[in-house]
Amino acid sequence: MGIDKNTFRAVMGSFAAGVTVVTVRDAHGHPKGFTATAVCSLSLEPPLLLVCVDHRSDSLPAMQEATAFAVNMLKHGQEELAARFASKGIDKFAVVDYSPGQLGAPILADVIAYAECSVKAKFPGGDHTIFVGEIEHAAAFEGQPLLYFRGQYGTVLPNPKVD
Repeated sequence: MGIDKNTFRAVMGSFAAGVTVVTVRDAHGHPKGFTATAVCSLSLEPPLLLVCVDHRSDSLPAMQEATAFAVNMLKHGQEELAARFASKGIDKFAVVDYSPGQLGAPILADVIAYAECSVKAKFPGGDHTIFVGEIEHAAAFEGQPLLYFRGQYGTVLPNPKVD
């Protein structure tokens, strides 16, 4: 039978998640993106991650057609950027600094890390589609991560060093 939606949200909201912006180019080359916390590492060899995309996302068609996408990991203080990419009906990239990655996916400026991936697989997952990406290019930088926990943004202390 399962649990009700409110219980599901309460339980899963108790799991602190990193906040990311997943970016992609549509079939016409226009940048698209959305805020996501449903992102996780999948495999070290080969280096795989997965992203879960809500079927209501206006970026889903671009993700379905794409051969590459990027996961931009936000840092503390980028709550406004997270909110911008969680919005609908606006040009999300109008005031956002970014550059094309080596696979063409938009890489946002001043993030704590990014992973540019080639699409390896897609799977149904209820009201989401699960995308598996092989990380082709990546970098990590100094800073505090932006976290989402029980409906609020936060971070962790102390400031860990990048290896």
